[in-house]
Formats: sequence, structure tokens, C-alpha cells
Amino acid sequence: MTGPLAQEMQQLLTAALEPTELQIINDSASHSGHMGDDGTGESHFTIVIESAKFAGASRLQRQRMVNAALGDIPGNRVHAIAIKARAPGE
Repeated sequence: MTGPLAQEMQQLLTAALEPTELQIINDSASHSGHMGDDGTGESHFTIVIESAKFAGASRLQRQRMVNAALGDIPGNRVHAIAIKARAPGE
């Protein structure tokens, strides 16, 4: 089951980046009891995203695009997000 924060991230990323692939993987269980675990079960995520909007962008630019689309979620409502971003055909 996908939690409310993961669903919100999916909606924000879909609206901003029109991905051809999007996976939001909740890694929180593997960080249970560690720093950043807030007990919600939605503290650590991996995002795998493919979007034509990433074409020609560097890895850093792609990460910034994802973080911008997520607004206040990274660092405020989620402790850690790993981002794997690519353009179609990569």
C-alpha cells in the first residue's frame, strides 16, 4: 500500500515532469530506528524517474528539477530521497 506522502510525490512529479516511467520506492523500513526515522513509515524514498524533460540536462540539473517539483517535501517532510533520473533512451 502506498502512503499519503508517496501519493503526493507521485502527483507532483507527474504534473511537473510528465514522466514516461515513475517508481516511488519506500525505503523507510530499512531505516527504522535510524536518524531521520520519524515513525511515520514515510521517511526515506528512492525515486526512479524517466522524463523527456531531462534530455540534455546534467545529473545535478535533473536532481534539482525533481526536488523543485517536490516543493517542501525533501528535507522537511522526508528525511532522505535518492533520485535516479534519466531521459528516454538512456
